[in-house]
Amino acid sequence: MIPRKRFGQHFLSDQAIIHQIVATLHPQKGEHLVEIGPGQGALTIPVLKQVNQLEVIELDRDLIHELERRSKHAGELIIYSADVLEFDFANIKKDKRLLRVFGNLPYNISTPLIFHVLQFAPMISDMLFMLQKEVAERLAAAANADAYGRLSVMVQYHCQVDLLFNVPARAFYPPPQVQSSIVHLTPYREYPYPARDYSLFEKIVKQAFGQRRKTLRNSLRDIVPDEAWATLSIHSDLRAENLSVKDFVDISNAL
Repeated sequence: MIPRKRFGQHFLSDQAIIHQIVATLHPQKGEHLVEIGPGQGALTIPVLKQVNQLEVIELDRDLIHELERRSKHAGELIIYSADVLEFDFANIKKDKRLLRVFGNLPYNISTPLIFHVLQFAPMISDMLFMLQKEVAERLAAAANADAYGRLSVMVQYHCQVDLLFNVPARAFYPPPQVQSSIVHLTPYREYPYPARDYSLFEKIVKQAFGQRRKTLRNSLRDIVPDEAWATLSIHSDLRAENLSVKDFVDISNAL
């Protein structure tokens, strides 16, 4: 099948890499596994053979017929024909089991997709994603690093982030113009730095990084009054990239 550019399709084809990813996922029977963007089933079929039941979310209807054909003797494959950016993961959680979510995320929607999935973090045990290497590095970046930004803060608020290994472009058909990386996200059951008002915390992070060249006093002027800085141990002449997740939570909680 010809990959479609509008879906950002690059199909994984290297068997050694596929084996390594499945071994890293280490799927077990009885777990509630959900794959995002199964494509032609490179990961889907070997995982399904190990666990006997798997749910997948796929937008391309042409691929769905191929998945149904290939999975016929591998186990029970439940396919949701849907746009994952609008998919409600709460609707498929039917029992006490937390979801294990994995997939080769389309490069063109990976960042909004991660923000979408984070909304369901309390019902997810872990996520194993293949992402553009640059995006994976942003997820794991620490304060003051070039890659550090809004995505880093929001993901690290919810999850422990572990960068695992890189995947070369030659492992795909067609080969993408970028390198890929495997990243493991483990949502916290208890947040290390809980925000009392999550929507306010989210707003502060978004606005600070939206004007990242400005000092915090200027970028957050309409949210944080000048007198509030006096109660914080955070200097208002710093910029967004200088602050840790805890710092952003402290600003939010002080308000």
